[in-house]
Amino acid sequence: MALYEHTFLARQDLAQAQVDALAEAATKIVEGMGGKVVKTETWGLRSLAYRIAKNRKAHYVMLEIDAPGAVVAELERQTQINEDVIRYMTVKVDELEQGPTVMMRKQERDRERRSERGGDRPDRGGDRPDRGPRRDAQEEAA
Repeated sequence: MALYEHTFLARQDLAQAQVDALAEAATKIVEGMGGKVVKTETWGLRSLAYRIAKNRKAHYVMLEIDAPGAVVAELERQTQINEDVIRYMTVKVDELEQGPTVMMRKQERDRERRSERGGDRPDRGGDRPDRGPRRDAQEEAA
């Protein structure tokens, strides 16, 4: 059997439970036809580079699949019919990635950086020296 990575983007207005149901439906299609879903990763609600069908954001889900080509063809056919999926892509790979994917590692790294900074807002001062007390408009006019 061949190895595939199947990624799909679900509409932004779906709840996380509905997105999980879409991933479960894809898993059932693959396993029902004799394939195997090795790993499922939900990357969360992310911004799109451009609007797709009036959506500025989408829920990203990636499945790593070990199945014959006919299973992938059926999965893509079912995905194409589903109105909640706005884009999908299936790529044949030589080997599946061990551990978390690059997207999951990036999310962890971003979370660690935010906790090191002490919040979500970046430090706005940097190395700039203090400019002293502020002058009023009346002082500047005089």
